[in-house]
This record gives sequence, C-alpha cells and structure tokens, in this order.
Amino acid sequence: MDLHQLAGEVIAGRAITPEEALEILRLPDSQTLPLVAAAGQLRRHYFGTTMKVNYLINLKSGLCPEDCSYCSQRLGSQAEILKYRWLRNEDAVAAAEAGIAGGAQRVCLVASGRGPSNRDVDKVAEIIGEIKAEHPDVEVCACLGQLKKGQPERLANAGADAYNHNLNTAKSHYGNVCTTHSYEDREQTIQHAREHGLSACSGLIAGMGESDEQLVEVVFALQKIQADSIPVNFLMPFDGTPLAGHAELTPQRCLRILAMTRFVHPDKEVRVAAGREQHLRSLQPLSLEICNSLFLGDYLTSEGQAGAKDLAMIADYGFTVLGQEEPAHEVSIRPRIRHRGAGTLEPANA
Repeated sequence: MDLHQLAGEVIAGRAITPEEALEILRLPDSQTLPLVAAAGQLRRHYFGTTMKVNYLINLKSGLCPEDCSYCSQRLGSQAEILKYRWLRNEDAVAAAEAGIAGGAQRVCLVASGRGPSNRDVDKVAEIIGEIKAEHPDVEVCACLGQLKKGQPERLANAGADAYNHNLNTAKSHYGNVCTTHSYEDREQTIQHAREHGLSACSGLIAGMGESDEQLVEVVFALQKIQADSIPVNFLMPFDGTPLAGHAELTPQRCLRILAMTRFVHPDKEVRVAAGREQHLRSLQPLSLEICNSLFLGDYLTSEGQAGAKDLAMIADYGFTVLGQEEPAHEVSIRPRIRHRGAGTLEPANA
C-alpha cells in the first residue's frame, strides 16, 4: 500500500473502501510512522495546523441505570468515582469559564443516565443560555443520553450547537458491551438530534475486545450517520467494572486506529479523546498530526493530562489553538476545575 498516494487520492475526492481501512489497521509497527505522515497530509490539507480544544463538564455523575460494561458510572459499578445529582448552574458556568480561558472552542455538557426528563433539559438549556450570553462564538455540545420528543428543539433553541451520543462500538459487537439499550437506540438519538438542527457528535471506544473488522465497521457507521465530530476514545479499564484490567492496546495500534479514522473521515473533526494519556504514552504528540481536536484536561470521572501540559504539547508541535492567534504555550489557563461533590467545585493545580 502506497500510503502517500492513497492520501493524495483521498484529497482528490476518492473515498477509501472498508478493505483499505482494514489494511491500514493491520499495517506492521514498522509502517506506523509513515502512516502517521500520510494521515497528516489529510489533516493538514483540511485543517492546517490548528487544534480545536474541547472542555468537558460533568453535570451529573454516576447513578446511571444502564449497564455499559466500559463505564465507571454504570449500574452496579464499584469504581471509586464521585457521585452527585446535578451541579448548580453557577458552578457549571464557572467550570465552562475555566475551559474557555484555556482556549476551548467547544464546551461539552454531560450528564449520566438513560436520558433526561423535560425538567433536566430545561436546566441544561438555562446553562447553555448563560454560557452563550457571555461567549456567543463558543460552541456548546450537550450529551444527556436518549432524547424524547421536543427535547432536541429545546436545546437548539437555547443555543446548543451539537449533540453527542457515541455509537461506541460496531453493531455486531454491541450486545457484548451493553444490554439495557440497543445500538439502534443510539443511531436514532443522533438522527433525532440532527433532524432538529444539532450537529452530530458521535464516536467510538477502542479496546473493548472488538475485532479489526468491527473497528472498521463502526468507523464506517459513523460516516453513515453523518457524524461531524468524531471522538476516538481508548478504553480506560476502571476497577469495579466488567472490563477492569482489560488490556489490548499499544501506542502504535492506537495511532493506526486514529489514522484509519482520519482516512475514512478526511474532512471531519477527529478528536483524540479519553485514554490518550494511558495508551499513547510518549507517542501522544503524534496524535496531533492525525487529529485536529482534543479534550483539554480532565474527563468525566478520571483525570487527564493537566491543561497547561496539553497546551504546551500543542505549541511544541508547532500547532496553534483554533481561534487564537498566539502560540498555544502562551495561553494562560486558569486552575483546572475538578468536581468534588454534588453542587460543589474545587480548583486543582493545572
């Protein structure tokens, strides 16, 4: 496989086939760096050297009735995580301000559970309105589970730009990961949100026992549902969950998964997401050559790399934060906000 020729053909408008995607995924380690360079041709053609920074805010943590085997917030989870029902509006807005101060162009508002009540949606809509009032150019993405009739419109009218609901894994593997809702439920939620003007944010989790073919399957499924923003997560095997201790990823395989996703979605926002620190390790900066988006700082129930280090990594690679003219390492980020309990926030050193 001539990787640079393939990248040129994709730039010229040719879509790669599932067979080619599988071949990319199965390249030997010795071809990983040439693959990263070829994927970089696509990333730089469509996005230059900018990096979109996203910031997660966990509005409601734990206490979820679903049994997703990868999740620390799942039904029956024994993972040692913070559990709280809802942050106060002012605390959620303060957390958003911290992320925006660090360069975030998108704030992601997340709440655990099967799906929100109408009262929950009204609460999130109020938070969205407050963020948008001060930062009209910052995107807001909501991630609240399955939506009911009227709820996407309420979020869109409040100013939400996108809705996240990950497919997570291939349809053929889904029953091994979750039994309390279906793969089709996830597809329908994304379709429902898109029909009411919200951009589709949907991605995957790699490293849950899926085959190479199933990784290709879910990446092409994301194309079918017209995902605009694609977070690529790597399993974080939390103690106290069914996948505790599960380990099958190497740094080089993670890079090949990211590159395969870029080749299938050359002009979409591909985001290196949860688990990057744990699985990419010292190769983490190479993910920037493939992905044009990342999460800044912490994730939902686990600590990520400190925000200041993320910004330094972007700058050291010669990239800049989208929407900012100055180099990323010159951006001053306020202390990272970490949730410490229901309705309370504490600053943590960045």
